[in-house]
Amino acid sequence: MATAVRLLVLFLLFLSSPNPILSLYEDQVGLMDWHQQYIGKVRHAVFHTQKTGRKRVVVYTEENVLASLDLRHGEIFWRRVLGTNDAIDGIDIALGKYVITLSSGGSILRAWNLPNGQMVWESSLQGPKHSKALLSVEKGSKSKKYNIVIVLSRGCLHAVSSIDGEVLWKKDFDAQSLEIQQVIQLPGSDFLYVVGFSGSSLFEVYQINAKNGEMLKHEIASFSGDFSGELSLVSSEMLVALDATGSSLITISFHSEQISFQQAYISHLVEGFSGPAMMLPSPVTGIFAVKINTVTVFIEVTDKGKLEVLDKTEQPTVISDALSFSETQQAFALVQHEGNKIHFIVKLADNWGSNLLKETIELDQQRGLVHKVFIHNYIRTDRSHGFRALVVMEDHSLLLLQQGAVVWSREDGLASIVDVTTSELPVYKEGALVAKVEHNLFEWLKGHWLKLKGTLMLASPEDVAAIQRIRLKSSEKSKMTRDHNGFRKFLIVLTRGGKLFALHTGDGQIVWSVLLHSLRYSDRCQHPMGVNLYQWQVPHHRAMDENPSVLIVGRCGQRSDAQGVISFVDTYTGRELRSFGLVHSIAQVIPLPFTDSTEQCLHLIIDADKHAHLYPKTPEAVGIFQSELSKVYWYSVEADNGIIRGYGLKSGCVGKEAGEDCFDTRELWSVVFPSESEKIIATVTRKPNEVVHTQAKVVADQDVMYKYLSKNLLFVATVAPKASGEIGSATLEESWLIVYLIDTVTGRILHRMSHHGSHGPVHAVFSENWVVYHYFNLRAHRYEMSVIEIYDQSRAENKDVWKLVLGKHNLTLPISLYSRAEAMTKSQSYFITHSVKTMAVTLTAKGITSKQLLIGTIGDQVLALDKRFLDPRRTVNPSQAEREEGIIPLTDTLPIIPQSYITHALKVEGLREIVIVPAKLESTTLVFAHGVDLFFTRLAPSKTYDSLTEDFSYALLLLTIVALVAAIFVTWVLSERKDLQEKWR
Repeated sequence: MATAVRLLVLFLLFLSSPNPILSLYEDQVGLMDWHQQYIGKVRHAVFHTQKTGRKRVVVYTEENVLASLDLRHGEIFWRRVLGTNDAIDGIDIALGKYVITLSSGGSILRAWNLPNGQMVWESSLQGPKHSKALLSVEKGSKSKKYNIVIVLSRGCLHAVSSIDGEVLWKKDFDAQSLEIQQVIQLPGSDFLYVVGFSGSSLFEVYQINAKNGEMLKHEIASFSGDFSGELSLVSSEMLVALDATGSSLITISFHSEQISFQQAYISHLVEGFSGPAMMLPSPVTGIFAVKINTVTVFIEVTDKGKLEVLDKTEQPTVISDALSFSETQQAFALVQHEGNKIHFIVKLADNWGSNLLKETIELDQQRGLVHKVFIHNYIRTDRSHGFRALVVMEDHSLLLLQQGAVVWSREDGLASIVDVTTSELPVYKEGALVAKVEHNLFEWLKGHWLKLKGTLMLASPEDVAAIQRIRLKSSEKSKMTRDHNGFRKFLIVLTRGGKLFALHTGDGQIVWSVLLHSLRYSDRCQHPMGVNLYQWQVPHHRAMDENPSVLIVGRCGQRSDAQGVISFVDTYTGRELRSFGLVHSIAQVIPLPFTDSTEQCLHLIIDADKHAHLYPKTPEAVGIFQSELSKVYWYSVEADNGIIRGYGLKSGCVGKEAGEDCFDTRELWSVVFPSESEKIIATVTRKPNEVVHTQAKVVADQDVMYKYLSKNLLFVATVAPKASGEIGSATLEESWLIVYLIDTVTGRILHRMSHHGSHGPVHAVFSENWVVYHYFNLRAHRYEMSVIEIYDQSRAENKDVWKLVLGKHNLTLPISLYSRAEAMTKSQSYFITHSVKTMAVTLTAKGITSKQLLIGTIGDQVLALDKRFLDPRRTVNPSQAEREEGIIPLTDTLPIIPQSYITHALKVEGLREIVIVPAKLESTTLVFAHGVDLFFTRLAPSKTYDSLTEDFSYALLLLTIVALVAAIFVTWVLSERKDLQEKWR
């Protein structure tokens, strides 16, 4: 009996013991990670519908994504990301089954299978010079045996077969100084007309046979003035252009035997005209539009070339391309804004006065203005013509409008994230604490009973599905309140469209979004762009009544001396608290480690004139900053000039900007790299929020090495000027890579190392006292990763225990960066099989957990690599003590383990950055990777040693305890009975 009890106890202990899991089960997918796919802001769209089969629209975007979308739901059928070096110039559909794309400045023509996106063929189009890239697909009738694609690229006109990509003929315009503007092919005609300008006042026309490329006619005419370079086709034999001043319109007739010009001043057509005009694309035959400031004017061209104003509107207006919806009729669409409504109007080409369709649709004001519209027609059940519109908004979102409603929408602005920060969730929700149990007892018991059945493999398929639902629900990952592990947060992301999103880390849902007023077009700021996000107010115990907020920094242009704009947004509600334009530029923003009494973080904004401006501009903030003024240093990197400068601050500004919150700077040092031999291509510093657990590192022989820990260290990588381009642009003798570790307070170079025969680009991460960087080794024809660790030798005397006991150590002596650093470095290099797009390193709350490198590969996946593989102390035959320490035997190549991809089988297309956020749980870090796609997961580099897994079976644990108690009781009863029987003997 006792043996049976022991076996029962061992069996129950086996069931309750946690087994290590190295992979994900099917029912665990989506519990800790999420993946979202986007395409970016649409540049052009082509509809394709069939009587049978899926209705779709093919688009290409500013992120160089070619995609096929479902017209019913907006889902992605397929997509192809071509990359930044292969920008798409145009798309069309040929033969009803191929998507034709022209890319790379007109040098690459491809055909893609329409149903599945597989590439059918690719043609390389060469030419002698750079020119405008144009694509035109001939829509031949069914009786024709050929279907050709006309391509203008690199100064040549090509005719390419849409069936196999063969170049049928080629016409070279290199000998002529012609700047081609348009290639015109009239429906049903075998002639092509190539029109453009020579110089600023000559207009040229070439008539070419579309079948064989033979030039039939060439005409040239001189205009008395200058052209602005814009042309619009308004009829089969007439073009309209603007003059160089933008004040008059020129109609050009080119089909007659002699080219003729007619000039009309816009002031004669439009009363109160002022300022240069801008030509808009001609929607249909005989009509074109001109934009003058905020006014859009529609002008009709008569048969004799005279211009007549049809209409004008001051409302923001967008015009679609022409749509042929029958053999004889063409239509186009206008979208006009009025408050939070838009008017969708469809007009016939030959009847401006009447509308085929007019619908009014209410839209979210946070989407901004309509930027583009593409229309398509369909047949209603009553056999009449209906129209749908694909609309691209100011915030880069995509909407489908039909029958006066928004059928679906896509937040494709998230494909162009500029910067990311995080915000904590609220502590309370409707007066309840986060820790409050939100499920009743019955649901709790039912859930654990189902989990127990699943563990014992007694669950039915319905039970398995219920277990999955309960896990997703009980994971609490989507709650809008803070959790004690710090897993639930807001990801605050700023997009290129000027919109701010709050994404929940639990499932990636958009909690709120706001289109920032400061980053929208205005007369004062005509080219706004977001630059960075910073934590502005992070309330703690002293200011819990305040909501956290973020600071958004932007500019009115690409240049660093452009006027700056800033905004403040509440991260709980998404409300833009305030925004304003600055009187100075924003060249650099320095978050300071100081806060005022309201927990507002102090920031120093450096303008182009090297003046420092303190924000917030309050007397309290100024007083705090002035007390620390002598301890604030900053540096600037002038990569183009090869100079790094260090600065200090002094009180007061000279000039109009003088004020208590403005400070002058003084240059303390500079490092000048010789421009003929070195070019700066990468700089990196430690993360300001990184926590280091200990400065000491105990090595195998029980020796102690002290890490050189300084947040003022800067890693700089320079290459030979010829080696700064693509790999292969320089020979082995012309290539070298030099890396530096520079103290940014004193400008002292602590370490310098050369890699001869190495090539950029260089990607690097800096953590604690080590740097890891990635580059290409031309000598070995392989990628390499190198590591540098730096140690502080000035504390070497502290290894003596008696000095510590007697108090004769130097641990309490003040450390000055101006004293000569006694630093020692260790380095090592390894081969790696992957090209790298970006790199990051894991961060945890206390810095205890071991580090992992997160490598964004060229395949748009994220690889986790243990830092131990990049230990410079690795040797071929480590000693027993070194093995016990964890030193891995040296190999020349870093191991790539397939299970180490934290993105699993997923891709983060167009991967740009990996953002690391420490959780409150020491073992876990949060990872957010973004590009065209978004990916989020939780990562435990040293496993979850400080917590139980979410699917831990508490019911089984309770059952085990009950069984153990019962076994103990039964054993005790049997023991007592046996003792009693022994006594009776």
